Amino acid sequence: MSEENTVISIGPENAGKRLDVCLKDLFPDHSRSFFSNLIGQGLITVNGDPKKDSYKVSAGDEISIRFPQPKEIDVTAQNIPLDIIYEDRDILIVNKPKGMVVHPAPGHEDNTLVNAILYHCGDSLSGINGEKRPGIVHRIDRDTTGSLIICKNDKAHNAIAEQIKEHTVNRIYEGIVIGNIKNNEGTIDAPIARSKTDRKKMAIDPAGRRAVTHYRVLERFGAYTYCAFKLETGRTHQIRVHMASIGHPILGDPVYGPKKCPFKLEGQTLHAKTIGFIHPTTGIYVEFSAPLPEYFEKLLEKLRKNG
Repeated sequence: MSEENTVISIGPENAGKRLDVCLKDLFPDHSRSFFSNLIGQGLITVNGDPKKDSYKVSAGDEISIRFPQPKEIDVTAQNIPLDIIYEDRDILIVNKPKGMVVHPAPGHEDNTLVNAILYHCGDSLSGINGEKRPGIVHRIDRDTTGSLIICKNDKAHNAIAEQIKEHTVNRIYEGIVIGNIKNNEGTIDAPIARSKTDRKKMAIDPAGRRAVTHYRVLERFGAYTYCAFKLETGRTHQIRVHMASIGHPILGDPVYGPKKCPFKLEGQTLHAKTIGFIHPTTGIYVEFSAPLPEYFEKLLEKLRKNG
């Protein structure tokens, strides 16, 4: 991969800052972790010498940065229709359908959201961490529907990624769980890690990463409960694992719930309804909602009639 060399001199206004923080402030289109990664690779020197990211810069320090040029990813752009909720020069909000995988992977090399976005956005892609790619900063499962943010440039990618890291992105899901939940609302605070017995699953694990899900009952149908879920963190399969852990798995989830479902469903009844965040350019809070898919609405109608 070719590299672009940039040399800067530190002014008194930045003296005393950590090296990685100083560079983030001077190059706001890149994140602190981006520069920390370059420092670790030896691509940044101070006065000709490599330094740690915690090095405190001084006025007059000459910093040399070798910026790696984004490499093209080996993914084919495909003309796949997208359900676009909102789009501007920085971001794209899409309503992901059930059954669509977000990233290409073994067994799912094409017809993914990434293939579709590559076609739709063309050259308007972020180049985070040296790889040209659609700026997908968070994911939802293959059989989960709903709102997903796509960042179209590095500035937007870093801004949204930082908000996700700081848990300030407002993410509200809606889903139907099995059973009648006792309380009208509650919080599940239980760490999640890869299952030690089945590597395809996640599990509650004291050694895992902290995971917090807030739930609120929207409607009760006796044997089922329609709920809203607010994510404080965003671990893999978080809502599915958390609700199963309290005895109320998501309806239609064959991984964490019963293998057989009384309704003809393909995957769990879980929908990423609302997503809100600070817009990377305007600095204004924006919020978008994806309508429930048709199968979900019809199931709710059936439950209401039977309930």
